Amino acid sequence: MMRDVSDGKINCVIVKDLSRLGREYIETGRYLRRIFPTYGVRFISINDGVDTAVEDDNGNNELTVTMKNVINEAYCRDISIKTRSALDVKRRSGDFTGAFPVYGYLKSEEDKNRLVPDPYASNIVKAIFRMRLEGRSAARIAAELNRLCVLSPLAYKKNNGLPYGKNGYADRADCKWSATTVIRILQDETYTGTLVQGRRGTPDYKNKVVEAIPASQWIRVEDAHEALVSQLDFRLVQQLRGQDTRTSPKEDKVYLFSGVLICGCCGGRMVRKTNRSGDRVYHYYHCPTGKKKGCHSPVTVKESELIRCVSDLVRGYIGNIATLSEMMAGTELVRICQEKAMRYAAQIQDNERQLEKTMEFRSRLYENLISGNLTKQEYTHHKQMYTRRAEQLQASIAELRVKAEDAMAGLEGQSVWMERFLQFEGMEELTRSAVVQLIHSIRVVSKKELEIKYNFDDEYRELMELLASAQSRKAG
Repeated sequence: MMRDVSDGKINCVIVKDLSRLGREYIETGRYLRRIFPTYGVRFISINDGVDTAVEDDNGNNELTVTMKNVINEAYCRDISIKTRSALDVKRRSGDFTGAFPVYGYLKSEEDKNRLVPDPYASNIVKAIFRMRLEGRSAARIAAELNRLCVLSPLAYKKNNGLPYGKNGYADRADCKWSATTVIRILQDETYTGTLVQGRRGTPDYKNKVVEAIPASQWIRVEDAHEALVSQLDFRLVQQLRGQDTRTSPKEDKVYLFSGVLICGCCGGRMVRKTNRSGDRVYHYYHCPTGKKKGCHSPVTVKESELIRCVSDLVRGYIGNIATLSEMMAGTELVRICQEKAMRYAAQIQDNERQLEKTMEFRSRLYENLISGNLTKQEYTHHKQMYTRRAEQLQASIAELRVKAEDAMAGLEGQSVWMERFLQFEGMEELTRSAVVQLIHSIRVVSKKELEIKYNFDDEYRELMELLASAQSRKAG
């Protein structure tokens, strides 16, 4: 319209009422008092009885227009506050308020605010997590899905007439699976049944620029919908993010100990090398850091000896888990777990009180800045400090809640991680899948000494403590 006005095609603008022209009173006033008169454009608002071509000696029209513009803006602000509040309530109750469900889920036909698994795509998501736990990299997973002609998320939604974002993140232009797409799926907590919303938003109803919101202010609701991946599997996949899963150009499989073998001297990742002597091929691991960079470890370990040693240690550890599983029968673990859950609940309440105080202190910072009690630099510093503290407390509360739920689950909660080890009981050969799922790291101290840190070490120690406590009570 303004382009036609500037080109001289329009000399009169007619609206039903002033709110149809605008609800921002300063900008609306600028159009009425400066822009339209500059171009010689007449303005008429029918319901408000405003006509700029009719003179008003008493200035009643001017006052009426100003007041109605102010009222229109106040109404817009009120509607914005009510809308944001309603959305916030829906999010906290576990309702999905987004426009497009993530790949693997659909909006329920009975309740559009609930997510349900997509019969086809949910199986693809499960396969992606399974392949990652088997040790495959994101690039290898993407290549395998493309080889099997599986439609990528964008292509799948287009092919099935499902809604998808047009201006945000999308797959590659050729609609093929990529490592980036796989990584985004592997990092999405939605697949554990936890709904995380409110990650992005606009500062207020006037500013439409979308900004990232601090993680401490995200709204998280657990068990909001059916999970496709267990919490243990998801946690393990996040742990694998920092591991080296590269392969040599001529091989398809990830090396057995890639990403988990650590030098006992400098803590760096040890790498696999190959030597050839005639027709014989030797594989070994060594630390590439070198003496110039502070590593004085001359240790090189043959892959064959390493496999044999680690296999024996893992089998022995699995045997210990099996023994613990048998010892659990007949103990007072259920009651002890309930007492432990109560301790976690007390810690959660304490953290929540600290979080409430932190958020209150942070909310007062702006008032202190305006009143002059804080400089802008002090305001920024304290805001960042309180934000970090709030994020730490949020993470601690979330972790304690998981532990409390596990404790309340009693024996069932303990058996979840134990089954992860027991599924490899009786294995004849150490596989990459077993290494990834059971071992956190292998520290090479010397040619004859290894230190293995297993996954779920905390759970193992807690179980040992619970068993010891149960046996002492029984003996007493």
